[in-house]
Amino acid sequence: MTKVVKVLIADDHPVVREGLRGMLAGEGDIEVVGEAADGRQAVSLAGELKPDVVLMDLRMPGTDGVEATRRIAGVGGPAVLVVTTYDTDHDILRAVEAGARGYLLKDTPRAELIRAVRAAAGGATVLAPAVADRLLRRDRSAANAELTSRELEVLDLVSKGKTNAEVGQALFIGEATVKTHLLHAFAKLGVDDRTAAVTTAIARGLLASPN
Repeated sequence: MTKVVKVLIADDHPVVREGLRGMLAGEGDIEVVGEAADGRQAVSLAGELKPDVVLMDLRMPGTDGVEATRRIAGVGGPAVLVVTTYDTDHDILRAVEAGARGYLLKDTPRAELIRAVRAAAGGATVLAPAVADRLLRRDRSAANAELTSRELEVLDLVSKGKTNAEVGQALFIGEATVKTHLLHAFAKLGVDDRTAAVTTAIARGLLASPN
């Protein structure tokens, strides 16, 4: 039997919540289990309803989406997919560093939203094309920056085949923090994924080649 992905929608505009609920309606493997009107309520309902994915607006009254994301990710909660109208570098980086699993814009087509929800529930990172382009441009501009000792520790464990969760356990940090270190390492190395990061770091003599 296909596992049903439980979704919590967090947005301060009722019409947006209704629209997102409508976009997900009719999918047999996706169920909207609740709605939150602000970040504080989103954190509370995430703990109470145990969804698999939270669709999180960024700018809400009181506790905003970034802080709500940080609180949810900080306790190993559900995957948070930011769904917003804002695509500035500042907004994107704040969300990613808070532990968001993905970043989508509110003009995302229905089919793409559904794919993103399923992917996030499965542990994948999901970025809207425009957002990915912005991050990539930023990555290229920072490609010559030095890696921190922690980023090197994370990459060393990744080179040995460790998952993000296993890296976090080994270094006594959260999985969301591991992802943040990896994103920073990707930016500094000018690469787009874990394999390329490890290969580039070894080629530059920053990491020893695994046996």
